[in-house]
Amino acid sequence: MILYLDTSSLVKLYAEESGSPEIRMLVESAFTVATSRAAYVEARAAFSRKRRENGLEDIIYRQMVDDLNQDWGYYFIIEISGPLVTLAGGLTEKYPLRAYDAIHLASAIRLKDEGNVEVTFSSFDQRLLQAAKVEKLIIPAFHNS
Repeated sequence: MILYLDTSSLVKLYAEESGSPEIRMLVESAFTVATSRAAYVEARAAFSRKRRENGLEDIIYRQMVDDLNQDWGYYFIIEISGPLVTLAGGLTEKYPLRAYDAIHLASAIRLKDEGNVEVTFSSFDQRLLQAAKVEKLIIPAFHNS
């Protein structure tokens, strides 16, 4: 399976949250795990917010960052390009998406279309999941329950 993780799913690999076990199982069964270049800064921002606002200990924060940095090279990264941004802009007209959510959806669509492959799409944002379904991305069963 080719698995695309938006940032809400990616963070669950590094921070124990609701949905973390399901994401780990998906990743373990995936042939390729893909995400947008933007997910790196979004994940780092999420980690920093957990430290600032939720009292995440510095040692745990540092381990999360180190683990992300170590794993990053294993992910298939979708680069943000002019055509991708144009596609994302069009998606904001079709769906009620925030900017980076549109970037994630455009990245997964590009992966599906350019590779002519099925892509499983994971997100914990319901609007993004609904748009992904319409765009013919595969949604893991646990997101539908």
